[in-house]
Amino acid sequence: MLQVQNLTFERGEDRLFADLNLVVYPGQKVAIVGRNGVGKSTLFNLLLGKLETSQGDIQHPDDWQVGYMAQEVEATDRLAIDFVMDGHRALRRVEAQIAETEDPEKIAGLYSDFDDLGGYQARSRAGEILYGLGFSPEQVELPYRSFSGGWRIRLNLAQALMSPSDLLLLDEPTNHLDLEAILWLENWLRQFPGALLIIAHDRTFLDHTADHVLHLSGEQAHFYKGNYTAFERLRTEELERQQAMATKQQAQVAHIQQFVDRFRAKASKAKQVQSRIKALEKMRTQAMLHVDSEYRVSFADPDKVSNPLFSFRNLDLGYGDTTILRDIGQTILPGARIGVLGANGAGKSTLLKAIVGDLQPQQGELQRGTHSPIGYFAQHQLEALDSNNTAFAAMSELRKDFSEQQCRDYLGGWGFNSLMIARPIRSLSGGEKARFVMAQLAAEKPALLVLDEPTNHLDLDMRDALALALQAYAGAVLIVAHDRDLLEKIVDDLWVVQNGTLRTYEGDLEEYTAGRISTPSSEGTVTQTDSSSLSKKEQRRERAASRGALAHLKKQVKDLEKQFERATADLQKIEQTLADETTYSEMNTDELNALLAKAGKLRQTVESIEEQWMEAVEKLETQQTGDED
Repeated sequence: MLQVQNLTFERGEDRLFADLNLVVYPGQKVAIVGRNGVGKSTLFNLLLGKLETSQGDIQHPDDWQVGYMAQEVEATDRLAIDFVMDGHRALRRVEAQIAETEDPEKIAGLYSDFDDLGGYQARSRAGEILYGLGFSPEQVELPYRSFSGGWRIRLNLAQALMSPSDLLLLDEPTNHLDLEAILWLENWLRQFPGALLIIAHDRTFLDHTADHVLHLSGEQAHFYKGNYTAFERLRTEELERQQAMATKQQAQVAHIQQFVDRFRAKASKAKQVQSRIKALEKMRTQAMLHVDSEYRVSFADPDKVSNPLFSFRNLDLGYGDTTILRDIGQTILPGARIGVLGANGAGKSTLLKAIVGDLQPQQGELQRGTHSPIGYFAQHQLEALDSNNTAFAAMSELRKDFSEQQCRDYLGGWGFNSLMIARPIRSLSGGEKARFVMAQLAAEKPALLVLDEPTNHLDLDMRDALALALQAYAGAVLIVAHDRDLLEKIVDDLWVVQNGTLRTYEGDLEEYTAGRISTPSSEGTVTQTDSSSLSKKEQRRERAASRGALAHLKKQVKDLEKQFERATADLQKIEQTLADETTYSEMNTDELNALLAKAGKLRQTVESIEEQWMEAVEKLETQQTGDED
């Protein structure tokens, strides 16, 4: 077990922990939660030995392997698949020893170690992890250096998952993941047999992965049994008993109640309304826990709004000669709350770019109302900020009608104190930059907020404050986000981007995620419920795509069978040679080592091809069964 006893840690005059105690057993999955700056990442660094304790002990069994997700890795030319395999350090050491050893008997022992460590399955296992995190077969053969920052974070996560670990530390693993990748990661972590410590600001993700919560507050740590929702309930009961903030709580609960009442009265879309009411009522439990949040945020309502705000028909979107979305059409009305769902690379950001005017349609026309100003949030805007400017100067320039005190008060509501607003923007963290960009959008009085993954880097308190602010906002919202809790609280309608099309999803978010879990790689396939909501033209397109997928799978199975036969025949020839005793007496050492190495690689190849063949056959059978149905 991991045991932390009487841990004290001080940084200068600031003391983060005082006599902190913690015990984590194998198999436990613990969410580390608490306000920004309370010491969550610091605790990880202490456990990893990157920081020295001021006092106290951190102990775990000597033979425990500790895996962790690096936040920053120096750019390298290592291929993605090789970079991920580097996470299995013991395997890499054995591989290096095999390459350096000339003694045939030692090499035989090393190959036995290689087999025990899963060496022959390692490449396919790394590929499975990369595929689960959204990488295409082409991407896994690209160098690490060629990927953008968000994709590098995914590679760092993949490397951590590849590492055999008794204790696994993950710091914000869901940042930069889409919903499909998060669902895959949840399933992977539930099956992880070791002890898991995880820092995340995605409430639903923590609910699905954690069975204990460690709450850091006031230099101490308090351990709770259950997932994050259970922690909120228990913590709320504690605070209610203390009656520390009863008046403030009632004001916030009343604020939430008005939205519950508004959606109860909505007659249409009964299923979505009930889902929303359920999500909003959950906020009552959360209200007490977060009433003392430092955030007081709101979005300025638009002065005038066109009806409709936007509409488009027969629209083709893409880049150059490549079309990503074809023949799509939708309308955005005032006050709409739309969540855009779809797998990574399906075209969600392409759609948003077209709506905000950053991408011209290849065909068709997008009509925009006269009074339809847009507030657009995307990750690249964080880097586009004037890094030498201060938050105070930038906001004063944006809102010239603000007095100095109004500007300070406004930024204070978004979590910026007097010291922070006077510093250059380049000194702000990723989360602080994200909050500042959002604060700028909120002050611009947009008629439509277009938000592309706005929750990356935001803590739970900020996400809760953002949900409340978006509830009160009179304008329309179009959002792409992987935070299911946020989507449940603010979204009325769901658009799904899939197979080059855009359609309205008739179910709720819970039904959508359940469908994605049951068909995790379902680009090109739809459930029976999905199919019923498609037009005849879209159904014909789906059937054509299905036939194409079937033909591709049949060809893939045949090709793999041929590869398997060739590799097996080559391996048998070498094994016959190695089975002959004269080989070891007559063949020189270099040739023998080369032959042994070739045999090892061929065994790995044969096993990998066999696994790929079995997977392809399973997909083919599933596809054929689905077509028959």
